[in-house]
Amino acid sequence: MWGAAAIPSVEGMTELVLEGVKAKQQKTWASGDYGAVAALIHPMAEETVQAADLSAGARVLDVAAGTGNASIAAARCGADVVATDYVAALLDRARERAAAEHLPITTEVADAESLPCADGSFDAVISVVGAMFAPDQERTAAEITRVCRPGGTVAMANWTPEGFIGEMFRTVGRRVPPPPGIRGPVEWGSEPRVRELFGDRVAALDVAERAFVFRFASPEAFADYFRQHYGPTLKAFEALGPDGGKPLYDDLVALIARFNTATDGTCKVPSTYLRIVATRA
Repeated sequence: MWGAAAIPSVEGMTELVLEGVKAKQQKTWASGDYGAVAALIHPMAEETVQAADLSAGARVLDVAAGTGNASIAAARCGADVVATDYVAALLDRARERAAAEHLPITTEVADAESLPCADGSFDAVISVVGAMFAPDQERTAAEITRVCRPGGTVAMANWTPEGFIGEMFRTVGRRVPPPPGIRGPVEWGSEPRVRELFGDRVAALDVAERAFVFRFASPEAFADYFRQHYGPTLKAFEALGPDGGKPLYDDLVALIARFNTATDGTCKVPSTYLRIVATRA
């Protein structure tokens, strides 16, 4: 999960091993309060959905929707939205948020690697820093394109390897190594890798690097927020215990300070992501 060095594929891993990895991931994302983190990055979803140029009435699937950022953005466009995730509690929050804004969305618990949808059943498939975390990247790419109709749109936003979040994953990974045999999720933020994953399933692929700016009172406040709310960080600190957690905390504060662009004593940390808009072949 932490962006380990790239490996060829997961083909040599058994289904049992992969299911074990996913079960652990589910517990990770269900821990903490991912909704608190997702609320910060909602503008990423709005920007990605606008880039997808959805039409009112379009059938849209949000893969690994989490608490519904992209689903809600698509619903604002008048789209008919189905939000999927493999953590039911996150979808509960998505429904609550959509209801509060009087926006209709449908939710369904589903694995990004095995979507319970017919071939070509959606006009657009979107995912904002969600599907990138599925362990089998090839299978995920195949499923995302399979359920999108020919001529339809696939739109994603994925953290880049060289950006702040990519560096954060590597920083945590040095203290808590990721599962062996799994490609780093930030590979989805590399244009060559995305082109490799989608291949001839797409007729056109447009990518653009964007940056979201995290804003906190201080680097320590940023580190505290992620330690408390962000499941992967929370679980890393739990695994290390109080003594081992202190060096990781210091590492994170130093990393945040290095990326900090604020000059007023606060914390502003740009984190790059790759915005992807593809046309299904």
